[in-house]
Amino acid sequence: MDDVPENAPTHCPGTQSEDAGKASACAGCPNQSVCASAPKGPDPDMQAIAERLASIKNKLLVLSGKGGVGKSTFATQLAFALAAQGKEVGLLDIDICGPSAPKLTGLEGEEVHQSGSGWSPVYVEENLAVMSIGFMLPNPDDAVIWRGPRKNALIKQFLKDVVWGSLDYLVVDAPPGTSDEHISIAQFLKAAAAPGAAGSAGCNIAGGMDAAVIVTTPQEVSIIDVRKEVSFCRKVGLQVLGVVENMSTLQVGLPTLRFASSSSSSSSAQADLTAAVQAALHAALVCLG
Repeated sequence: MDDVPENAPTHCPGTQSEDAGKASACAGCPNQSVCASAPKGPDPDMQAIAERLASIKNKLLVLSGKGGVGKSTFATQLAFALAAQGKEVGLLDIDICGPSAPKLTGLEGEEVHQSGSGWSPVYVEENLAVMSIGFMLPNPDDAVIWRGPRKNALIKQFLKDVVWGSLDYLVVDAPPGTSDEHISIAQFLKAAAAPGAAGSAGCNIAGGMDAAVIVTTPQEVSIIDVRKEVSFCRKVGLQVLGVVENMSTLQVGLPTLRFASSSSSSSSAQADLTAAVQAALHAALVCLG
């Protein structure tokens, strides 16, 4: 059964069964308390999500195993490139704790407006709409300290309530790793797929595809996690279009390398700390040496 966790005991009734967490087979299962308290049966919001996403032809998830590999930058540039080809494009930022889309699209300070039909995304161009929790924070420096269920609820609301209209592409910028957000978005996309489309190369009800692009850097520590992302995509039935090796030719010569102080204010002048850092590194090397 699809709703049986990998670490479940033999004869597990499934997470959607009325006996979940209560049957004798559930005794000693690490998921017992969660299954017993979770709502049973089909999620009524899935139909609303399917109807909302039915007008979006292609949905592309941009994933990465590690943070800092340029995933959000790639997702944004991909959205701009598709829009430049005359496509109708949406960029959905589901990195709840680290939203980057407002900054990368030049939309900082913009707000989401709500109407009777749902939430209106923010438009950076006539054919490029953006949605992110970053538009909803009163202070962009505020930390979003949410547990998984609350993050999942917001992602569901993004898919269910945002009025995207008819899109050729919805580019989804996901956080690094394979956590709650990834499981939720994969589940919601599967719910919006055409009946019987599972295993048909990611086809969906709009006649397009649901697929993923994985971003990495050349370092082995990053590539290791790419394998985990590929494994995740296989398990949830998500087609991988390819892997982008970002920053593969990036070289910074030591004579041009500069260090500057960080500042919370974008208007504040940053002090050049290059000489001080070089002196400290030199002193450390002398001590080691």
